[in-house]
Amino acid sequence: MFIRCAFFKGQVKPGLEEAFTRYVHDKLVPLWTRFPGALEVRVLRQLESDVADPELAMVLAIRYATREDIARALDSPVRYESREVSKGLLEMFDGSVFHTVFSAEEFALPKA
Repeated sequence: MFIRCAFFKGQVKPGLEEAFTRYVHDKLVPLWTRFPGALEVRVLRQLESDVADPELAMVLAIRYATREDIARALDSPVRYESREVSKGLLEMFDGSVFHTVFSAEEFALPKA
């Protein structure tokens, strides 16, 4: 299993926090959930951290079964549409965005 993450390193511009969240939910999540091969879409918002840097305003994590699924998603029309729509989100954000692909293992929890 693989998870591709977009890290929004920085902060939402002051006073735009609610608008930022609404924009993500209303305009981007509907696109991200249509990426071909996506098994799960998570939007993470940092509440606290044990380090001051990096400050992460948001992390988008999309789970895929294969690297080929990621490649297909990255080359899809909906991904290109989401890149255009993301420009509106970036106007509310001071920082940078970078992407990382993780290999992921899942482990069952012991039964109580």
